[in-house]
Amino acid sequence: MHLIINPELVIPSNELNWRFSRSSGSGGQNINRTDTRVELSFNIENSRVLNSNQKDQIAKQLEGKIIKNTITVVTQEHRTQYKNRVLALIRLKMIIQKALRALPKTRKATKPTKSSQKRKRDYKKRIGEKKQNRSKKTIDEEF
Repeated sequence: MHLIINPELVIPSNELNWRFSRSSGSGGQNINRTDTRVELSFNIENSRVLNSNQKDQIAKQLEGKIIKNTITVVTQEHRTQYKNRVLALIRLKMIIQKALRALPKTRKATKPTKSSQKRKRDYKKRIGEKKQNRSKKTIDEEF
């Protein structure tokens, strides 16, 4: 099974490593006989379909999830190996798609304009005057 990330990027099945073991989840009596737990591994550095920019971006985005240049996805939610294999492929696809998205541009800090500073001062003065008018006046102030 090839893993289609997007129309331009398809990871061939020979670059994906599968490993199966016994699941610790539900399964009844069948659990002792079948290997339904699935581990799907993809080595980024050895990939021939990813260019160096894509490899760098994936490595940077998934810094905490990559061990020895390998992304590993483990699934054991379903009772059948086939469903777990499909789920592992979907999860790996989502991880790689998210890592390859363009990063949002960082905001460049700017100084407020003179007119915006003046507007802010005027607004604060108006609020202050409004609060001053609310205060109780003493007898000395009235005369």
